[in-house]
Amino acid sequence: MQRQVIPIAGAELELFEAGEGSSILFLHGANGFAPEHPYVNLLSARHRLIAPSHPGFGASSLPDWIDAPDDIAYIHLELLDRLGLNQVDVIGCSLGGWIACELATKCPERVRRMVLVGPVGVKTGPVDRLDIPDVFALPQGKLNTLLFHDPARMHMDPSKLSDEQLAISVRNRETTALLTWEPYMHNPKLPHRLHRVAAPTLFVRGQSDGLVSATYVESYAHLLPDARVATITAAGHAPHIEQPDEFARTALAFLESGDVR
Repeated sequence: MQRQVIPIAGAELELFEAGEGSSILFLHGANGFAPEHPYVNLLSARHRLIAPSHPGFGASSLPDWIDAPDDIAYIHLELLDRLGLNQVDVIGCSLGGWIACELATKCPERVRRMVLVGPVGVKTGPVDRLDIPDVFALPQGKLNTLLFHDPARMHMDPSKLSDEQLAISVRNRETTALLTWEPYMHNPKLPHRLHRVAAPTLFVRGQSDGLVSATYVESYAHLLPDARVATITAAGHAPHIEQPDEFARTALAFLESGDVR
């Protein structure tokens, strides 16, 4: 996998690339992009995988004017311009799914097909109740039970991380709070724009996901003109990490089922 840092709209954007073939823009979730995860090789075996670190995540800078996922969508559209890509498939995970939807409403013609993995970004339930549990108020142990089907297997020991890895982890969390805190985990305007999405879309949810409920995902999918839902068993909020083989099989079967324009 190749890594570089390039200037985009006043930001220094960390960019990972691997593989050849039709392009997949991979938009990571709150924990950032980790090139060592098995799903990366599975996706890039037959495709060109393009995975930027969002501004404020990884080694990407965070300009003062960026304070919402909507802003980051413009950064990634400029990235596509820089790479000379008129149209791509998009995979967005959690926060990255929200950014993917913002991008697809702005320039529908740039997205051929879209896979949204446990996405957030809209409000579907009662106004006096959170759709997504407050991830900033929960102790890590409790949060892990919501995030993972098998929390013990996915446990990360902070003492095993380098100082650089710890700093990136804290910075990722800080930026997530900036982007999602108020209004919490949604853009009130996004539901009124999702009818513009032209790409066939697959929502993927881990069956044990304690953050994004099945009802939430179904309601979200109904806001898009052409969307369907798939469930991956023995997985929580990050099926691409807990069940990488099944995730890659599901995502690629959907992306490769349509003709590339």
